[in-house]
Amino acid sequence: MAQAVLLDVTAGVALVTLNRPEALNALNDELGRELLAALADCGRPAVRAVVLTGAGRAFCAGGDLRFFQRFAAEEPQRPFRELAGELNRIILAIRALPKPVIAAVNGATGGAGLSLAAACDLRFAAAGAVFRQAYTAAGLTPDGAWTLLVPLLTGLGRAAELIFLNPTLTAAQALEFGLVNRVAADGELLEHALAVARELAQGATLAFARSKELFNRAFLGGLAAQLELEKETITASAGTGDYLEGLAAFLEKRPPVFRGR
Repeated sequence: MAQAVLLDVTAGVALVTLNRPEALNALNDELGRELLAALADCGRPAVRAVVLTGAGRAFCAGGDLRFFQRFAAEEPQRPFRELAGELNRIILAIRALPKPVIAAVNGATGGAGLSLAAACDLRFAAAGAVFRQAYTAAGLTPDGAWTLLVPLLTGLGRAAELIFLNPTLTAAQALEFGLVNRVAADGELLEHALAVARELAQGATLAFARSKELFNRAFLGGLAAQLELEKETITASAGTGDYLEGLAAFLEKRPPVFRGR
């Protein structure tokens, strides 16, 4: 069986690749465990900068609804409680890494994938990448500190637009919203991100680490509490009829009919 996450370290730069291309790198229990392990490995002194990207045509499409389907009949809340807990640890690990982390967003990005990108220090997108929050379309609420990190990037009004209107943003629109720092040509994104990471790896990494900690203290003092609150809220949402309808609609490729219960 192929690894769900690949890790390559060259000249001080760690390239972490989500490797479930057949599922658009959607988050399941296996990918979550392997990503957490890869991030722990990036804590080695030999790693001075990190690039996070996805294999194939997606960065990360969010939580794996087909994985959730296995539990829908009897325990719909169980996978959310467990997977959101794993996602919480991943987000905390990204923020705790004392080195810059660049998200190279190479394609479709939604839900937890957007939370992963938002947790990184810099976000570069391929010109063909698309972004969608996706949670409310399935009768769910955000997790992975989405409701903390995304408003910090976009402002509350833009974040509310994403949640309530659920638009699909192009890379150019994501740049305008403040979700990403740069847009690169599709075939040039990874090399651009790696080039920046190599430059960072030659920089004042101790000053970078201390600056990142200052950002965390200034803006993310409530990160752990927000992660836990989002985990409980998405788990509660998974016990509703709206979620079951959203899941069925996704699998049946039809618009959902929500009833607010």
